[in-house]
Amino acid sequence: MAAGSVTSVAAGTEVRETAVAQSDVAQRAATRPVTIRVPKEVVRGTRLVVRGKARGVKRVRVQERRQGSWVTVRRPRVNNKGQYRARWKKTGRPRVRTFRTVSARGTSVTKSVRVLSRRDGCGPRQSKGGGYFKRTYWRCTFVDDFNGTELDRTKWMPQTHFSTGTDLLYACYYDSPRNISVSNGNLHLTLRSELLPKPCDHKKRLTALFSSGMVSTYRRFSQQYGKFEARYKVKDFRQRGLQEAFWLWPDDRYSDGTVWPEAGEIDIGENYSRYPDIAIPFLHYTKNDNGGPIPGLNTAWDCAAKRGVYNTYTLVWSATRMEILINGRSCLVNTSGDKAFRKPYILAFTQALGTYGNENLLIGTQLPATMSVDYMRVWN
Repeated sequence: MAAGSVTSVAAGTEVRETAVAQSDVAQRAATRPVTIRVPKEVVRGTRLVVRGKARGVKRVRVQERRQGSWVTVRRPRVNNKGQYRARWKKTGRPRVRTFRTVSARGTSVTKSVRVLSRRDGCGPRQSKGGGYFKRTYWRCTFVDDFNGTELDRTKWMPQTHFSTGTDLLYACYYDSPRNISVSNGNLHLTLRSELLPKPCDHKKRLTALFSSGMVSTYRRFSQQYGKFEARYKVKDFRQRGLQEAFWLWPDDRYSDGTVWPEAGEIDIGENYSRYPDIAIPFLHYTKNDNGGPIPGLNTAWDCAAKRGVYNTYTLVWSATRMEILINGRSCLVNTSGDKAFRKPYILAFTQALGTYGNENLLIGTQLPATMSVDYMRVWN
């Protein structure tokens, strides 16, 4: 027999032996006289349930590992279907609790459950959903409730190298208390008209008659995947001229040289005064930006969000799915899994001047116009 044939036969034998071994393990698990099931995680103060199956017995002992020893904590009955359940009305302090179940015919495998504190830095624990025994919870990674009196510059960087508006009517961004401030539990980004032309920190704009505020977490915080949420309100103005945005941008520290739009951009909420009753999410990706807006794929035009009141904007982002919700209502789901969304992004808030299609000469009582952000929270 040729050497190649010998190798092939050996490989085939190894595959079959592995399959048989795996089958034996599965069969032994299925015929185990007693099994146990616990949730992956629970929050302190909520119920804890342990359940499983036991064959040929009327009672089992649920035991917990405590200080190196197994202690019986419950003695549930086994019903006529061979099932048992033990429960605690309130879960104890945060820690890892380890259980097993013992019957007259054998002992189950060992299972552990993580008990989490009721709150983390972002507030009350939030569940990712799923059934009781598969449920897990989000972990807070970034939070700012803007409860101080000035911008926390360990988290936020004022942006000053950009302008907003059109070539004929534009505003420059400034790191000034007149444009960026924190008070009354809010971050305020304010667009103002200037009495005299003001110098711009911009390569093309030398001066501007309008000033505004923009902040981001550039070189301070970025994250790939997770839950991103902000609550904010914008000026109740119902004509062309004002724009605001809560958006994410790729962290340049992880750039591969790809440029926009292929590099990606996640606009969780864009607000246009021309459309005062909605907010517009928009996902930018691929070389041609998908050829423009496609409702249901990269944007949506039916997300209710009235100007002048607080609205909550949420992004839930995984490797294969992105969902944008406004006030808890799902507005846009994208399952492209595009490479543009496989890297960390920074956070940004912008009070902008109306761009093309939403531009207007700002007169009368329209200015100042302020975007007020109540909080920013991120989980993974």
